[in-house]
Amino acid sequence: MADDHRMTDRFEVSRPIPADPASIFAVLTDPIGHVAIDSSGMLMDATGERVTAAGDTFVVHMDREALGDVPLGRYDVTVTISAFEPDREIAWTIEGTVRPSIGHVYGYRLEPQDEGTVVTSYYDWSDIRPEWREKGVFPVISEQALKGTLGILERVVRRGYR
Repeated sequence: MADDHRMTDRFEVSRPIPADPASIFAVLTDPIGHVAIDSSGMLMDATGERVTAAGDTFVVHMDREALGDVPLGRYDVTVTISAFEPDREIAWTIEGTVRPSIGHVYGYRLEPQDEGTVVTSYYDWSDIRPEWREKGVFPVISEQALKGTLGILERVVRRGYR
């Protein structure tokens, strides 16, 4: 049973976006880009520099009230890049007020195609700490929210992200 949850504790959604991988990756490596494409409404702002490698970090200013599920109010999280392959993949973990971190991972894979890029967004909570698994609060973000974020990502890239 220990490995059974690993099969279901992950969402992956894909969408073709009519843009080159570099234009999409530019949004995904910019802390403000994460705020710009967030469909949950929780990401209010971010501080930090564009990420360029695994291990890089930035801070996201959150407001959990947007989900209406847990009265956390405003708080900050540190995003730590865990996978970084330019124009191909970026993933990160989150460290907030909970120590040690919970252990969930968000990321994007980019696959070039003839008329743009297939972007896959993923959310993996298979390695969350046991005490969080027992609370039954995961997933925090729905599969539908990942789909929404991909739609917003396409809109942001089409409009010419800074």
